[in-house]
Amino acid sequence: MGSLNEIAVAAGINISSALGFLLAFAILRIQPINDRVYFPKWYLKGTRSSPRHLGAGFSKFVNADLSTYLRFLNWMPAALQMPEPELIEHAGLDAAVYVRIYLLGLKIFVPIALLAFIVLVPVNWSSGTLEHEKDLNYDEIDKLSISNLGKGSKRFWIHIAMAYVFTFWTFYVLFHEYKVITTMRLRFLANQSRRPDQFTVLVRNVPPDPDETVSEHVEHFFAVNHRDHYLSHQIVYNANALVGLVEKKKGLKNWLVYYENQHAHNPAKKPTMKTGLWGLWGRKVDAIEYYKAEIAELCKQEDVERQKVMSDPNAIMPAAFVSFKSQWGAAVCAQTQQTSNPTVWLTEWAPEPRDVYWPNLAIPFVELSVRRLIIAVALFFLTFFFMIPIAFVQSLANLDEIERLLPFLKPIIERNSLKSVIQGFLPGIALKVFLILLPMFLMTMSKMEGHISISGLDRRTASTYFMFLFVNVFLGSVITGTAFQQLDTFIHQPANKIPETVGESIPMKATFFITYVMVDGWAGIAAEVLRLKPLVMFHIKNTFLVRTEQDRQQAMDPGSLDFGTTEPRIQLYFLLGLVYAVVTPILLPFIIVFFSLAYLVFRHQIINVYNQQYESGALFWPDVQTRLIAALIVSQILLLGLLSTQEAEKSTVALLPLPVLTIWFHYVCKGRFEPAYVKFPLQEAMVKDTLQRANDPTMSLREYLKDAYVHPVFQKDDMYELIAMDEEEKNPTVATKRQSRMNTPVESKFNSSVGTSEGEFSRMHPA
Repeated sequence: MGSLNEIAVAAGINISSALGFLLAFAILRIQPINDRVYFPKWYLKGTRSSPRHLGAGFSKFVNADLSTYLRFLNWMPAALQMPEPELIEHAGLDAAVYVRIYLLGLKIFVPIALLAFIVLVPVNWSSGTLEHEKDLNYDEIDKLSISNLGKGSKRFWIHIAMAYVFTFWTFYVLFHEYKVITTMRLRFLANQSRRPDQFTVLVRNVPPDPDETVSEHVEHFFAVNHRDHYLSHQIVYNANALVGLVEKKKGLKNWLVYYENQHAHNPAKKPTMKTGLWGLWGRKVDAIEYYKAEIAELCKQEDVERQKVMSDPNAIMPAAFVSFKSQWGAAVCAQTQQTSNPTVWLTEWAPEPRDVYWPNLAIPFVELSVRRLIIAVALFFLTFFFMIPIAFVQSLANLDEIERLLPFLKPIIERNSLKSVIQGFLPGIALKVFLILLPMFLMTMSKMEGHISISGLDRRTASTYFMFLFVNVFLGSVITGTAFQQLDTFIHQPANKIPETVGESIPMKATFFITYVMVDGWAGIAAEVLRLKPLVMFHIKNTFLVRTEQDRQQAMDPGSLDFGTTEPRIQLYFLLGLVYAVVTPILLPFIIVFFSLAYLVFRHQIINVYNQQYESGALFWPDVQTRLIAALIVSQILLLGLLSTQEAEKSTVALLPLPVLTIWFHYVCKGRFEPAYVKFPLQEAMVKDTLQRANDPTMSLREYLKDAYVHPVFQKDDMYELIAMDEEEKNPTVATKRQSRMNTPVESKFNSSVGTSEGEFSRMHPA
């Protein structure tokens, strides 16, 4: 383990960085010129106007009120003042529950840290084993860890007892939190105003029919099998090529506006450009005329592609959004099997319209399993090869290995000041740099897998990112750092020996993880609230591109919580805290500081900054719970492995029930709470339907739903006709082109088990 001097150097650097970021934020946020960067959510809600309108001259840009600088830290208590019900109404349930993850960390680790420092730290410190070991280099911090206990020591029983106490406390907190959040979700869904997804089901893998189009087939199937509740449907089109043209045209229009603004500032000089790559070479032309011509040509291509999508049968996907007259009817359809063939007419709750990831709806259903297999293989190789830079990072923390491989660097490395910086700071910052681009690659892989909602993409990315952090950052750091010389042995040894190898290395890596927590968790969170990149980008756009209020709103787009990236990072801190709680409790205060600072910062961000792209009703919480359980099991297995190397066989056996109890606890929670995240109770659906009909009896549900699931490129387009049935009361008979299966001239490819039922041929609605 590292020395106190190395930890002190890392703490000094990171505390200074964090304080610098927080101080810069406190000053920048009160400047009128930055108001749209640090309070964009209130602008989007229309409840805040720019303070620049109130000033004149220099005061339009810089806050001249000196008294506000004395209150530069008032954002901290303000972030905690908004009650949770108001926070849910203001930012949504997803954002409110996300912040509770940080609060959950405090609920778990503050009592554990207090107990560990009262019981375990004195036990470790007073053992004195390291002091009696000859030819053994150690630091004072090692005396606080389990490493200070001798082999076969009876004091291991105290650590085992505390492992049980910590586990049961974690059980209690997790069960209570799961219960609270489930109640919050059910209350949120019950009190939520009418939304299109509450009445809509996504049906996929519609079987082909030789007599009818996909639209007719969908209409007839649901008009017969859900005759009292079916309302309308919207076929899914493959408009990905059209979307590409629309986005390209949008980019050309931005350049046209840019050059027109230049010309407006200097009418005597027409802007010019080169037509080659990036405008670096090629023919020199009038920029405004060039982009006008390019946009006109692109409009023609767009019209052609639009007509193709509307008329080409190959552009119609075997999928549709089917809407129902009631939430009860939608719930029945979404949660039941439609035919005896479980591979067709697959129904699920439709994502809310803003949560739909339209490009993936065009992927054929049979292609999804192939895509997911390919991505699984790609993730395996990505995880494996990323061990190479991780090994390099960990070599920075292993100076003995550097001196062995590069002996000429020994005089430089042995300098105390440089040695402290290398071991106390560089490993954490280097690992942080290596991980910056990783979430982007993982999100791309999730999109290739074919998930149909943005929330689903976030949840999948979070899952793969956590697995990546566990294998590379946690296990990779432990193995390639202290066990680097034994790596070949580790690869070839039996699987049951892996916990011993990793467990034995855990105490030696506490210093590295302390520095990583400070770099990523302290300085990183402080940098989050500063929003340096959005600040710079806003002023660049505001200076060169913004000319209207609409342009300014686009420039200040705050984005939303990056759940796929930030949530796995939280889970890594849970893992570190649970693993080191018994082994090296000195790590716990650093993690508690992270959870405290992050809770404060992200509460401020969701109140003032982030504008959520979707609302899933905390659908991600079962995944969070599962990863916490996995972290708890990993900590127990590694403690087992560590004790098995310390000649403490009897005490090791006493730990065996813990993983079993944890798995049992997981299934108890899963059976008790998870159904609320998977299904919608029919009783609740009926209550909501009754209340909504009573409160708004004249509501036209068809009018409300007709444009909800139209592809964005077709919305507000005169060429597009929504495919929907007339009111059933006005059309008691469902027309069909099919005379009868017996009279069909061409033999049908599908029987009633994969297509429609026999009742479809009657198609008469009950009076």
